[in-house]
Amino acid sequence: MGQVGTWSDLSGTLRRLEALAAHPDELDERSLRRLQYSLHRASELAEGELAAALVDARDLTAEVAEADEPALLVHEWRGSLFRVRLARQRATAMVQPAPEPKPKLVGAVAACLLVTAGAAIFAVGAVWASWPLWTLGIALVAGAFLAYRP
Repeated sequence: MGQVGTWSDLSGTLRRLEALAAHPDELDERSLRRLQYSLHRASELAEGELAAALVDARDLTAEVAEADEPALLVHEWRGSLFRVRLARQRATAMVQPAPEPKPKLVGAVAACLLVTAGAAIFAVGAVWASWPLWTLGIALVAGAFLAYRP
């Protein structure tokens, strides 16, 4: 079973367990055992914090199934189910790569314009033998380095 199948199975299992936990007076041992086995299967495929949370939820589900007064364990049981959801959310957040930053297009365009204008002015200054134009052209090209910072 792939990770996608594991997540969808686990989602369904958690939904059913939480629905049962919402009404502890209507608990059915057979349903709890089936759901406990689903938690067990998921814990075998999971790693780290999620695996530990699944084992705790599985064990508490067994305790609830065997308890004479399951209502006394409901809060702890629901807490363990919440811990599974939290661990699963953290595990999926770690798998997803962070979005790449968008390039700064304005700075790049400004730098291109400065280099183009600076080169043209420098060339005109070289043809006319005018050092102020050379200086302005060099200053514009140097300004391109300030306009664009990768």
